Amino acid sequence: MTRVAGIDCGTNSIRLLVADVHPETGELIELDRRMTIVRLGQGVDKTGRLAPEALERTFAACREYAEVIKERGAERLRFVATSASRDAENRADFVNGVVEILGVEPEVITGDQEAEFSFTGATGELHGDDRRLVVDIGGGSTEFVVGNKHVEAARSVDIGCVRLTERHVRHDPPTAEEVAAIRADVRTALDLAAEAVPIDTAETLVGLAGSVTTVAAIALGLPEYDSEKVHHSRISAEQVAEVTERLLASTHDERAAIPVIHPGRVDVIIAGALVLREIVERVGAREVVVSEHDILDGIALSVA
Repeated sequence: MTRVAGIDCGTNSIRLLVADVHPETGELIELDRRMTIVRLGQGVDKTGRLAPEALERTFAACREYAEVIKERGAERLRFVATSASRDAENRADFVNGVVEILGVEPEVITGDQEAEFSFTGATGELHGDDRRLVVDIGGGSTEFVVGNKHVEAARSVDIGCVRLTERHVRHDPPTAEEVAAIRADVRTALDLAAEAVPIDTAETLVGLAGSVTTVAAIALGLPEYDSEKVHHSRISAEQVAEVTERLLASTHDERAAIPVIHPGRVDVIIAGALVLREIVERVGAREVVVSEHDILDGIALSVA
């Protein structure tokens, strides 16, 4: 077994996984998994630049993670950065800060690479020969991947819970016009994804990342977030619609009072739920298989 660390720095959150991985079998034993909401993508859609305060929040999390990696004795580290840092004019500031703190250069990967990691991490434990559509709803982008044991087709499109919230939402709760604008953006992006990925042909829909796991936790009625109960839960299309409608009717304070919603996700979960509902309806899925294992696990496996 090789002890490795993987960091996934997205638009809304930065996450760390330290694990022992068998390089031949792909067996992964989790030792430490944590997440920090840093909102690195704050304002990027409008300004094209990473905000100074967003960079500092991210660097603070990196300093914490550096201590964990040292304490756990990880032999190798891979740092992957996704949508926000891919889009920003001043991404060199981000890269230089990460190198100074962690000693590795972040890999600003393409959307297709992001999709590959997500698929590998999400499907490693799933059995059977069914064709799967893996959907990773992030803060700035959403990845669509079709395959079984291996990726057949993948596409990343620029719809994510942070990007759509910043682009369209001005009221709390959002107005009907704002909701319609979000849904229109998602439908356009789904058409774009479908040009490269046969999203209508999969037998199983697998959903990843915070928007999906939060909707699942609400649907399950959990008194507090429990990753073991969320992982591999099956949430029906009707439950996705019901949770989305509940969130659409709620104020910020009402959402904040739902114990399974992370404080850093309260203001963007409506857009995330809308993305999920539109996907479910578009592909005609009866349910979503929810996975806690995602791009982060794919990153850790790739290190080994």
